[in-house]
Amino acid sequence: MFQKKKSHTTVRLVRLFLLAILLVAVILLQAVPGWGDVYAQCIYPIVGKQLSGLSGLVPFAVGDLFIALSLVGVVAWPFYVRFHQKRRWCAGLAGSAEYLVWVYVWFYLAWGLNYSQSDFYHRAGISPAQYTEEDFHAFARHYINRLNASYTPSTLVSPDTLCQEAVKGYKQIAPRWGVHAPFNSHPKVKTMIFSRLASMVGVKGSMGPFFCEFTVNGDVPLSEYPATYTHELAHLLGISNEGEANFYAYVVCTRSSHKAIRFSGYLSLLPHVLNNAYRLMTPEEYTVLCQDIRPEILRLARQNQEFWLSKYNRYIGEAQSRLYELYLKGNRIAEGQKSYSQVIGLLISCEKAQKSSNRLNQPS
Repeated sequence: MFQKKKSHTTVRLVRLFLLAILLVAVILLQAVPGWGDVYAQCIYPIVGKQLSGLSGLVPFAVGDLFIALSLVGVVAWPFYVRFHQKRRWCAGLAGSAEYLVWVYVWFYLAWGLNYSQSDFYHRAGISPAQYTEEDFHAFARHYINRLNASYTPSTLVSPDTLCQEAVKGYKQIAPRWGVHAPFNSHPKVKTMIFSRLASMVGVKGSMGPFFCEFTVNGDVPLSEYPATYTHELAHLLGISNEGEANFYAYVVCTRSSHKAIRFSGYLSLLPHVLNNAYRLMTPEEYTVLCQDIRPEILRLARQNQEFWLSKYNRYIGEAQSRLYELYLKGNRIAEGQKSYSQVIGLLISCEKAQKSSNRLNQPS
């Protein structure tokens, strides 16, 4: 009996020692400048490829189930220890606390340390452009023209076609634009297990960090699906910033030869363009800009907006929004959920950088 207790104590001490080492490693990788880039460029591609390969063997979203069971287990464990094992509450609470630390370490080592890498501008080697109202006006007019030209009434895309186009698109822009190429030729997207709950808080997709799998809400309309797919795939490829993921999704989709995928990319940018236009333009200019959009596109955008509003639950949605804001800011995304709209600045900066490069390359 004494020997068994001694063995149990030894195992626990070894486990806690290992946990302490991993926790210190995670903290250092976040704190020491440059170490986040080492993780993102050298370690994560190996981890991501292995974990996504393993989770891809399972047909459902393993991460969704893991999170749900973990939440239940963390709450239930202290009660199990107290009433079944007849031990003190502190023993059960200590067990739940240790488990949460293991989850914390796992989250960061498996994917979360991508938050500590350099931003898009550093990875792509371009400078952020301070764009004026005139710059935005020109960008918006050019965007609306391309959006109108890309419209197609048929928004259906087969899963195989979307996968092939997404893989091809990311291979074309990697590593020039600071993103990894896909880890394999057939990345496996999964449907969120709790799609109904996700729709109640307005979440269209997610990145499963614990098993490196990307998921899309089963309620996502066809016109939004390709852009959502490529956005979540960007997260799988190590992109943690939401604005950057929007940027990559837009670039990959709008470069596609498939009409529905290309249109989905342009359509995904419309809310961000209109939000910026409402802020930067006069009411008259904003009205003219909206009037220039094809009526079919405006109808579709309104239908999609009304669709999500019909599923949204205000109380659950507001609670999720506050938690997500804290999560983003706790992971060095200072703008929080406003980072989604950074895509406009990224696109304008890239356009200016390309124009400058073209001028430099012109023969004198």
